[in-house]
Amino acid sequence: MTAITLFSILFLFFFQLISEFVEAIYAFGLMGTSIPPEIVSVLFLFTPLLLFLFRKRIPVEILWLFGGLVLASRQIAPLLDTRGVMIVSGVGVGAFLLFFPTLIWHGKAKHTTIGAGLVLGLSLSILFRTLNSGYDISVYGLLEGVGWILAVIAVGLMVKELAGPVDEEQRGQERRDDQTGGFGRLFAASIGLMAVLILFYFAFTAPNVIARWTGASYMMIVVLMVIVLVGFALLFFNSSRFLGLLSPGVVLVWNLCFALALVFTIIPHQIKFPGDPGAYPFYEPAVASLWSLPVIGMIVLFPVLLVDFMLFYRELVDSKPKPRALGGGFALAALFFLVMIFAQVFTTVYEYIPLVGPFFRDKFWLVFLVLGIVTTLAILSLRRETYKIEPSSGQVPGARNFLWVLVLVGLGSIAGVNWREPEPIPLSGDQRELKILTYNIQQGYNEEGLKNFEGQFALIRRVNADVIGLQESDTNRIAGGNADIVRYFADRLNLYSYYGPKVVPGTFGIALLSKYPIENPRTFYMYSEAEQTATITAQITVGGKTFNIFVTHLGNGGPIIQQEHFLAEIAGKEDVIAMGDFNFNPDSEQYKLTTQTLEDAWLLRWPQDVDDEGVHLEKRIDHIFVSPGTQIADARYLLSPESDHPAMVVEIEW
Repeated sequence: MTAITLFSILFLFFFQLISEFVEAIYAFGLMGTSIPPEIVSVLFLFTPLLLFLFRKRIPVEILWLFGGLVLASRQIAPLLDTRGVMIVSGVGVGAFLLFFPTLIWHGKAKHTTIGAGLVLGLSLSILFRTLNSGYDISVYGLLEGVGWILAVIAVGLMVKELAGPVDEEQRGQERRDDQTGGFGRLFAASIGLMAVLILFYFAFTAPNVIARWTGASYMMIVVLMVIVLVGFALLFFNSSRFLGLLSPGVVLVWNLCFALALVFTIIPHQIKFPGDPGAYPFYEPAVASLWSLPVIGMIVLFPVLLVDFMLFYRELVDSKPKPRALGGGFALAALFFLVMIFAQVFTTVYEYIPLVGPFFRDKFWLVFLVLGIVTTLAILSLRRETYKIEPSSGQVPGARNFLWVLVLVGLGSIAGVNWREPEPIPLSGDQRELKILTYNIQQGYNEEGLKNFEGQFALIRRVNADVIGLQESDTNRIAGGNADIVRYFADRLNLYSYYGPKVVPGTFGIALLSKYPIENPRTFYMYSEAEQTATITAQITVGGKTFNIFVTHLGNGGPIIQQEHFLAEIAGKEDVIAMGDFNFNPDSEQYKLTTQTLEDAWLLRWPQDVDDEGVHLEKRIDHIFVSPGTQIADARYLLSPESDHPAMVVEIEW
């Protein structure tokens, strides 16, 4: 059980570090809306090339040094600013990508022990995410000290599990005299192993990601993942009959079925945006309930990735690769990792990537299809002997304790979702006022480019608005650490919420939160030649009065065609409250067009365009527009460094 615990912590820290690393790099691009020079830090992924320094043997001290770097990096990174996070988490990721092939070369752990560690590490990641509404509570939250405790435990376990005499000269001789297979097989196993880690990172370490892909029940996804993980562990680590079924054909078919289920989980939610402006605005198509079957199938089948990982690991250990061959295989696998990260991010920021970017528009599904194909092809390269996995009894000491821990962690994940689930308190029906807040939160970063979702949350809670519209609230993307900022806010504010466009189409994140039930929420899209934009439309009934609520975020410059599409959906509706980051100022044609139909709530309260505290924003682009005749009791711009946009608050009376 000690070895399982050690590897579970290392896998958990790797997933946390790669998440922070990619998010920090993206944050620099977010500030400048361009490819940042800091992108060169991706070179940390290529630390396996250092194995070319070792011709015959890899010193065991490498395990100690780089294993320790993984543990230290994970604890230091959250204490730093964005650039510091990028550098230190990059060092940690690079350390893991050198530690792991070194572990393979030394053969210090059996594939079943590694597999059990990966299962537990994955389960811990799910637990820490569910306890904090999509943010890892051991990195951001009240339990940050848990990471330090795990690191201390891991140090002690490294001393116990990775120590011991190693006849490195003998191991080097074995590799010279008994190397099985060529570099092609080694490369296939390396890239297959990496593809599995990528899939876990992209989707399965944070169940909130799958929920936002599909709109499926978050609780259902977590419960199903827990049941599947525990069930798999029970079968794989305790049932010799189950292991006997894992023939090459069975594993191949299992992989194919999983890959199909994964792609068909995404495809129904992938929108092919028309090129004709006349086709807009159009509403997000309804997805038939039948398409929930691939979601369930994907989760039920995803343990095949754990089987794959153990098989790839065993293949690499048994092939007895030389250090330079191992370094080459893992370096090429790291290149594949980098390409997949770029491809994932490009599906959202295609406008800012010259030449190659537009290819990835509307192709979120393609990234996962490639990963499924690569994993399946890598399985075909395995030798038949690799599948001969003996019963785990005796191979995984402490397997029974491992299963009990896994059950407890799973139950904790389910309890975490239930604990955080908001339960809005019913309000009396005689209100005659409504406080509205619109806020561009810049994906949880402040104006200096530092992660600041907690500061934004404090501002929102202080305002205590009845209805909140959020922009740049992108959630559940690797560019944002797979976090769910909308769920985080809604859970802690105890509000109803609706996240507009799903993650799959790659649009700006917009969300609606409310103290009152959100009625008939829908999302429609406006024409765009660049970043895709959308609008939430819904109704909220207060004091017997039903308001038509709109939350939007237009593209750069607030293209007039997008505002025309926006206004087309408002036409003929009464008691409209339209809010968002419109990206146009009061001197623009877009503004003049809008105020032919609606009124600017700010000017209704402050006709001179300056409030009683002297606030005047000449280039204001965050607006709240209302139907003519709406009575505005107050309107304020909250100038705060918590985001790069001011929050705007309007109080309506009737």
